[in-house]
Amino acid sequence: MDTTVYLPDYYRVFERIAGGWLMKPSRFFYRRTTSLKTSDNDFKSLYDISPQQVAIELFRINGGKSGYYLADLRSQKKYYYCGNEPESVKLKLLELGIGRVSPLE
Repeated sequence: MDTTVYLPDYYRVFERIAGGWLMKPSRFFYRRTTSLKTSDNDFKSLYDISPQQVAIELFRINGGKSGYYLADLRSQKKYYYCGNEPESVKLKLLELGIGRVSPLE
């Protein structure tokens, strides 16, 4: 399975590794803002949440277990543990109704 995922800009993929969190690069198919001055990584301006708060919430859902996590940073602020494999992120997105198994469907 191809692990490239296309996301709305308010979803972010994180990987928990020993010693910290990595935000995985994403390709966005929808951007909520048209301002070129706002960085995609400026969580405070875009979603009114700090990166530290996101890390705390991600840690809470699975005790900081290593693997891949998904954060919905929009108004609902929902966080999901996906699993240990990159493909698990795509499966979680499909479960949430985002994307298709085959882009040609």
